[in-house]
Amino acid sequence: MASTAPDVVDLLLEQHQQIRDLFATVRASEGQAKQQAFEDLRRLLAVHETAEELVTHPRARLADGGNDVVDARLAEETASKKLLAQLDGMKVDAPGFDGVFAALETAVLEHAAAEEREEFPLLRDEVDQAQREKMASAVKVAAALAPTHPHPSVGSSMTTNLMAGPLASLVDRTRDAVNQVLGRPS
Repeated sequence: MASTAPDVVDLLLEQHQQIRDLFATVRASEGQAKQQAFEDLRRLLAVHETAEELVTHPRARLADGGNDVVDARLAEETASKKLLAQLDGMKVDAPGFDGVFAALETAVLEHAAAEEREEFPLLRDEVDQAQREKMASAVKVAAALAPTHPHPSVGSSMTTNLMAGPLASLVDRTRDAVNQVLGRPS
């Protein structure tokens, strides 16, 4: 009997579409709606990249040519994290927001396209369906525990994410909860 559970590639493709949709929403919105859409996007980008760094990148490295593919994706992720960190805590109506946001959108969408073109096929070709389903579950767990803000100084390696990630996540989630109670943007 064929499994109906989503595999990791399907899950990440779905998240990529959510990211594209949120970029469009931010661009099309104003005021508080724009701020909320950006906060949602920031959270999704932070947890999505952490989950990939912990789950999919290490497995893709095992494929023939995987190291080069993953190294290129990590460089892109680091560049995107730096742009996202510039925007983190900035109001969407602040001078300079739209320019940095446009650069972030270009970087993130190019990165997602490269993953879909280069990394995801490695996972589909090298990892069986059952393992890809387990990886999807692992991505969900990692996303639930990942930091919700960009931390470019942490880097993009599995070791640094495992060491610094839990503390960053605790701090981020505490800050998010306090800001929510106070009615401030996260």
